[in-house]
Order: sequence, then C-alpha cells, then structure tokens
Amino acid sequence: MIQQPRSDRGQAFPIYVMMVAGLLFLALAFFAVGKAAALRNDSQGAADAAALAAAQKARANFGPGFLGSLPSNTLDAFLGAPFAPPCAEAQRLAEANEAKKELCYPTPGYLRDKITVEVEGHESVDSPVIPGSQSKKATAKATALIEFRCPNPVVIDANSDGSPEAFIFTCRSGDVIKIATTEIGRPGLWESVSRTLFDVRLVDQ
Repeated sequence: MIQQPRSDRGQAFPIYVMMVAGLLFLALAFFAVGKAAALRNDSQGAADAAALAAAQKARANFGPGFLGSLPSNTLDAFLGAPFAPPCAEAQRLAEANEAKKELCYPTPGYLRDKITVEVEGHESVDSPVIPGSQSKKATAKATALIEFRCPNPVVIDANSDGSPEAFIFTCRSGDVIKIATTEIGRPGLWESVSRTLFDVRLVDQ
C-alpha cells in the first residue's frame, strides 16, 4: 500500500481550515443580511401603524372644528386650514412595535391632508462580520392620507331666523349624511359620521 507523505497531509490542513472559515463567514454574512431585512420589515410595519394612528387621531380631533364650521358657513376655510399632527399617538404606536418616532410632520392640502412618520427600530443588526453594524438600526417611513370624501354639502335653510336647519353631504361612496344643526352638540355625533366623511389610508410617499 502506498502511503501519502505526511508533508502532503500537513499542507492540506490549512486549506481545509481556510475553507471552513470562509463558509462560516458566508453563513454569518447571510444571517446578517436576513436579520437586516427582517428588521427593515418590522420598522416599516411600525411606521405604517404610527402614520395610520396619527391620521385616525387627527380625524377624531377634527370633530369640534368641522361641526362648528357648519352653522357659521366656514367649512371651506376649516378644510383648507393647516392642522397640528397628533405625533404623540404616532410615538405610542411606534413604541408598541419596537421602534421610536424620529420625525412626524403634516403636508396640508385642501380636502387632502397627509401625515408622514419616520421611525427607527430599537434593535441593531449587530453582526460580527459587518463593520459598524453594532449601531446600525433599521429605519422606515410611511405616509397616511386624510381625505374628505363628501364635498359640496346642500344647506337646508328652514329656521325662522334664516339660519341653516341641516347640512346634507353626498359622498363619493354613495353614502348620504344629514347633520341637523340641532344635533351638532350631540355626544357621539362625530364618531358616527367621521369615518364616512373622512377616509384614512396609507399612500406612497
């Protein structure tokens, strides 16, 4: 039997070690890429939730101003006025999804307001094979639209003093909403009509 010289076996061992080290490096690199992608998806989910929450809170906050503008016939002025975005609500939803709010700002527009939220995840990539990844965290941005869907209300002037008796909104969805001036201060009125009057959804930045 011919035996392989010991010197050949000794030369093969370093090559074997290098191959194992290379495979280990690739495995760690693939793991880091996968973790980064997962963190990015989590941050995007947090941004989406934060932007929607802020927009829904803004819609709820519109109630007093919207209803108060009807009898005084200043609805157009109200819908065109800038508003303060409820960024505390965005922060609450971001924290609930393992992220923190970095930016929160409105983009006002007549009948179509937007709230944009940027977040940063709490967890870093922290890979031993990617320099600087110990402090690298996933970021994401989302924008929610608040759209008034029921323009051009019909005003019914039937009170003895000539003031409006009611406002009738015909919405693009086909829904018709009648708000009597005697009901404007009724508790729960805004909750019952706001989701029909205003649509809230995510949109592309």
